[in-house]
Amino acid sequence: MLVSYYFKSNYKMLLVVFLTAFISCSDDGGDTPDPTPDPGPVEIFPSNLSLNVTVVGQDASNPNGDGSGKVICTASATNAVKYGFVFGTGSEIESTSGNIEYTYEDEGTKNYTIRVYAYSSTNNSISASQGITIYVKAPDYSTLVFADEFDVDGAPNPEYWGYDIGSGGWGNGESQYYTSRTENVEVKDGMLRITARKENYNESEYTSTRLLSEDKFEFTYGKIEVRAKLPSGGGTWPAIWMLGANFKTVGWPECGEIDIMEHAGNRPGWVSSAMHTPSSYGGTINKGEQYIADVEEAFHVYECLWTKNEIIFSVDGNEHYRYNPSNKNSETWPYDAPQFFILNVAMGGTFGGTIDPSFTESTMEIDYVRVYQ
Repeated sequence: MLVSYYFKSNYKMLLVVFLTAFISCSDDGGDTPDPTPDPGPVEIFPSNLSLNVTVVGQDASNPNGDGSGKVICTASATNAVKYGFVFGTGSEIESTSGNIEYTYEDEGTKNYTIRVYAYSSTNNSISASQGITIYVKAPDYSTLVFADEFDVDGAPNPEYWGYDIGSGGWGNGESQYYTSRTENVEVKDGMLRITARKENYNESEYTSTRLLSEDKFEFTYGKIEVRAKLPSGGGTWPAIWMLGANFKTVGWPECGEIDIMEHAGNRPGWVSSAMHTPSSYGGTINKGEQYIADVEEAFHVYECLWTKNEIIFSVDGNEHYRYNPSNKNSETWPYDAPQFFILNVAMGGTFGGTIDPSFTESTMEIDYVRVYQ
């Protein structure tokens, strides 16, 4: 009995030890929840954001700046590691220091809202904003990049000018046939002379010339000056104008047309300027004019200032039309690509009107064509 009891007691003890060891081994798998879980990264938030904007050149005499369009911005915030600035004209611009300079380019006096975002190391952010009014002056186009002074007698300089030859005016119902003959175009005594004549020529009753600088001189933006004296007579239609250099690929009016000066002999003295775009062409609504009594007897300077934001037309410095659509796109503003000059005198057509039966000939004289950039 004693042996049996001893064996049973030891057996029970061994069994307890074995089970304890087995359970301990099984627990090594880590199934028991961690009593102190990791709380993860601590979120950091910026605070106390301030924004200071200085319009360069702003003073009592220039409340909206010096015309450079430049602003200097300084931002600071507690716990900020970077800043993002939005100037009301595009996407966010990053700065790690909080200091940044920006230049507005749209000419004129305009209002903008400048906004800054301060970011923490965990990418949390706060923002602040400030409204400004700033003046941006038009570019100072003072470098002469093209000039024909017409100081060599003979045919127009072939390095600058080519010709459109033919009749009908390419859709304008004109009555002349354009030629390159001396009878219709020549440089003489320091003047380019384009003469419209009444004569039967290639089934047309009138002749004239249309010069163009296509593939010879094409440009984008600038100040244009053309000093000219206009022809007289009912039905005459002299024009100084420009056409988009891509017109052969995109067509008209998609290429854009800039009419610097047009004059109808049936409305003597009224000189006009016009824009032809996909949004308004032919009988365009985008036009302006002024009256100058002696355009057929005296020389005047016909001017066009073409910038990336607007086009301004003047005669002798007196403005009569400004084109600056608020929404600039391919329909309203095909004027961010090169254009070339066209100089011509048409007869009749949609603008020239009825031709005076007593008309024989008349000449447009041009002293110079200049372009500044």
